[in-house]
Amino acid sequence: MLNRLDLLVIGECVADIVRLPGAADQVHPGGSPANVAYGLARLGRRTTLRTQLGPDGKGRLIRDHLEAAGVDVRTDGASAPTPSAVVNLDDEGRAAYAFEITWTLASWTPARVPDHVHTGSVAAVMEPGATSVLAAVEALRPTATVSYDPNVRPALMGDRAVAVRRVERCVALSDVVKASDEDLAWLYPGEHPERVAERWLARGPALVIVTRGEEGALAVLRGGRVAVDAPRTEVVDTVGAGDAFMSGALHALAAHGLLGEGGRERLRTLDRGTVTDVLRHAGACAAVTVARAGANPPDAPELKAALAGS
Repeated sequence: MLNRLDLLVIGECVADIVRLPGAADQVHPGGSPANVAYGLARLGRRTTLRTQLGPDGKGRLIRDHLEAAGVDVRTDGASAPTPSAVVNLDDEGRAAYAFEITWTLASWTPARVPDHVHTGSVAAVMEPGATSVLAAVEALRPTATVSYDPNVRPALMGDRAVAVRRVERCVALSDVVKASDEDLAWLYPGEHPERVAERWLARGPALVIVTRGEEGALAVLRGGRVAVDAPRTEVVDTVGAGDAFMSGALHALAAHGLLGEGGRERLRTLDRGTVTDVLRHAGACAAVTVARAGANPPDAPELKAALAGS
């Protein structure tokens, strides 16, 4: 039986309009933080998403999708259209994005004090909403563990130097950080991902994870480094793969008792065996997701089967 942590995800929802050569457009619920919330709920975690949804068909589609998995969706009543992204997939299923997003999240007080807070992506860098996101994380951090995924979208990041400062502020507030090697290549051109991860670790987190696509994932912790290979799978597309990895990692960290009350102290004594297990769970979640269309992460039985087969 799962320990009943209250997990709060703060961030954007996006309607992904997936465009394949020679095929009709398909609309999928998306947005990195929303995908993480969805993945956590699918795995049986009690999850609230603080976000914005417009009063339109895309907003209703996304809300229905999230609530069907058990996500408690909380919005601030903003009337802007639901954000959207045209996702162009190449012949190998790799995604490129073009966005139409506004992010004006208002400040608020959560109805329940969460045990863990996750944020990232557009929500943590796009103003004016980013100010509310960071204020919420700072206010909740004394009693909650924090995770962060920059999920870099270059078209929305603005000036690189400003974006780097915002990202590094989020890193310093976090206990667990996950980034892709592509994220780090945009933020710090020419720098080796492992060196960046080590520098981020020195800013405060207990664990920094770098995903490397087909090459697997690397984790840097105070006791050294852990690397795992990516599970073998047939790739349909990569939409939502990083978000599934993030939700799988948080699910495993929670199972090890590393999130919530006292989690910050326990995270700082992480051992490599535990981190390896976390990376295996996260990689299995990503592998299931890339094997089917859209941001469609596994539920608990599917994750168990994927782990058994890896």
